[in-house]
Amino acid sequence: MLKQTKSALLVVAGMSLVLVGSGFAQTNPLQGVWKVSEVTTTGPKGAKQAAPQPGFYIFTGKHYSIVTVNSDQPRPDLPPAPATATLEQLQASWGEFTAQSGTYEVKGSEVTFHALAAKNPSAMKAGSFSTSAFKIEGSTLTLVSKATQAGPSTNPTTRKLTRVE
Repeated sequence: MLKQTKSALLVVAGMSLVLVGSGFAQTNPLQGVWKVSEVTTTGPKGAKQAAPQPGFYIFTGKHYSIVTVNSDQPRPDLPPAPATATLEQLQASWGEFTAQSGTYEVKGSEVTFHALAAKNPSAMKAGSFSTSAFKIEGSTLTLVSKATQAGPSTNPTTRKLTRVE
């Protein structure tokens, strides 16, 4: 009887190791590289971009990086000598562009971003954050903006991303 109990325990322990080793253990569903494939904004100037300009979200175990072009047109080139660019040229090239990296945390179906480096300096201030609801279906990640340190999103943006890695 004791021998059978030991054998049963060894089988259970072995199966547990197999399950953990084969990916059945709890993993981070966001981890990977995601390409922006659709953006829908709400509010008075709401619109849907079914073929948005380039954008990527990269999630590692604890860190993220976001680089996106936030317009429906390619950004214009700056002059060969960027120091000679006009204010209008700089705004057209850099205004509709997001670049930030930092840490993130997942709680249930929400992800909270804390920027450590960003194009927009206010995103890096102590206490700054942005939270989005997320859903993953197959190779599609949907992010819906929920809140920042200033309060709930009044005109949420929905981003659909496709896993590329």
